[in-house]
Amino acid sequence: MPVTDEAIEKIKAMIVSGELAPGARLPREADLAERLGLSRNSLREAVKALSLIRVLDVRQGDGTYVTSLDPDLLLDAMSFVVDFHRDDTVLEFFEVRRILEPAATAMAALTMTDEQIAGLRAVLAELDPEPDVEALVANDLEFHRRVAAGSGNTVLCSLIDGLSGPTTRARIWRGLTQEGAVARTIEQHGAICDAIAARQPELARSWATIHVAGVEEWLRSAL
Repeated sequence: MPVTDEAIEKIKAMIVSGELAPGARLPREADLAERLGLSRNSLREAVKALSLIRVLDVRQGDGTYVTSLDPDLLLDAMSFVVDFHRDDTVLEFFEVRRILEPAATAMAALTMTDEQIAGLRAVLAELDPEPDVEALVANDLEFHRRVAAGSGNTVLCSLIDGLSGPTTRARIWRGLTQEGAVARTIEQHGAICDAIAARQPELARSWATIHVAGVEEWLRSAL
C-alpha cells in the first residue's frame, strides 16, 4: 500500500473507532506521525487528501480538526466528482434520480410541516404563467431541493442534490425543443405538491416517478 494511502487508512481508523470524534483536534503532526509509525510527509499528504473530502478541517495557525462529519458536508465531495460526468452518462443520472426522488417525495408527504408545504407552494407561485426555460429550470431545481429536504433524510437530500447538476442541461434542452414541456412540468409540480399537502405518500411517489421518467424517456428518444 502506498505510504499516503496507509496514512489515510490509519487516520480513518482513529475516526471510525471514535478515538477522534467529530470536532476533535488532531495531535501535533510530529506526535501523530511518531504514534502511527508514519513519516511527517506522508501524514501531511494524508491530511491534505482528507481535507479535500471534508473529513478534516485544516485551520492555519490553530491546528487540524475532524469536521462535523455531517452527511451533507461529506457528500458535498460527490458533487465535485459528479461535475466530471460525460454527456453519454446523463441517462444513468436520470435513472438514479428516478429511483431516489419518488422515495424522497413519498417521505416528504409524511414529514413536511405545514410551513414547509406553504413554502413549496410559494416557490410554484413565484413562476410566471409563461416562464422562459431558464426561469422554469431554476424554479424546478428549487422545488426538488425543497421536496428532498422535506423528506427529513439528510443523506437522501444530499444525494439528490448532487445529482441535479448533470441533468440540468437536459431539462433546459427538453424545455426548448419539446412542445408542451413547460406546461407539463408546471402541471406535474402542482400535482406533486398537492399530493404532499394531502399527506398521500403513494400518490406523491407516483407523480414524482412520472415527472422524472418523462424527461428520461424524452432524452432516450432524443439522443
